[in-house]
Amino acid sequence: MNFNTVSIGGFFLGTVILVVLAIETGFRLGRFVHMRSDAEKESPVSAISGATMGLMAFILAFTFAIVADRYETRKALVREDANVIRTAFLRADFLPEADRQTATGLLAEYLDFRLAAGVSGDPDKLGKVVAESGRIQRQLWNMAVANARLDMNSDVAALYIESLNEMTNLHALRMTVVLGTRLPDEIWTAMFVLLALSMMGFGYQTAIAGSQRSWATPFMALSFALVVVLIAALDRPLSGYFIASQQPLMDLRAEMTTSFELRKQGQEMPGRD
Repeated sequence: MNFNTVSIGGFFLGTVILVVLAIETGFRLGRFVHMRSDAEKESPVSAISGATMGLMAFILAFTFAIVADRYETRKALVREDANVIRTAFLRADFLPEADRQTATGLLAEYLDFRLAAGVSGDPDKLGKVVAESGRIQRQLWNMAVANARLDMNSDVAALYIESLNEMTNLHALRMTVVLGTRLPDEIWTAMFVLLALSMMGFGYQTAIAGSQRSWATPFMALSFALVVVLIAALDRPLSGYFIASQQPLMDLRAEMTTSFELRKQGQEMPGRD
C-alpha cells in the first residue's frame, strides 16, 4: 500500500477504526478463552500487553522524531536559502551596470516565486516555482559566464559564480526534501501492525481480567489517531498544516525593496561599496 496517497483525514479515520476493531477483537477472543478455561492468568497477559504497548510507544516516538527533525531541516533550509540569495544579490554588484540591474531584478523575481509557493503550500504553485526557478537560474548563469569570459582571471566574477552555484544547489536540496523525502511505507506498515497487535492485547487483557468493555475505548482511539495524524502532517510539507516559516525570505525581500529604492535615489545600501 502506498501511504503517500492517503489523506490526512484518512489517517485519522483509519486509525480510529483500527484501534476500536482491534480492541473489540482482542476482547472477544479473551472472553472466549476466559469462559472456557481458567488456565489463562491475568498476570502474564498483562506483562505481554505492557511489552507490546511499550514497543508501540517506541515506534511512535521514533517516527515522530524523524518527521520532527525533517520539519526543523525545512526551516533551516529556508534560512540558508535566504542567505545564499542575499549573497548572490550583493555580489551582483560585480557585474557591469546593465547586467547588474537585470541580475538583481531576476533575483527579486526568483525570491518572489519562492515566497509565493512557501507561504501557500500549493502543489501547483510549487510546480511553477520549480520551472520558473530553473529559467531564472539559467539566465543568471548565462549572464555570469558571459561576463567571466571577458576576464578569465577575475576573482570577483568567480565569487559571483560561486554564489550562483550555492543558490542552485540549495534549490535542488529544498525540492528534494519537500518533494522526495517521505516516511517509507515499511515504517507505516510496521506502525499500524504493531498498533493493531497492541490494541488487541489490551482488549484481550481486559477480558481475561473479567472486566466489561470500557467506555474509555473511544478516547484511546482518538488519542492514538491524533498522534498518527500529527506524524503524517509533519511528514507532508504540502499538507498545509506544518509550513516552515518563510520569515527569513520575507526579511530578505524587504531588504531588496529598500535597496531598489535607495538606488533610485542614487544611494547605496549601508555596507555596500
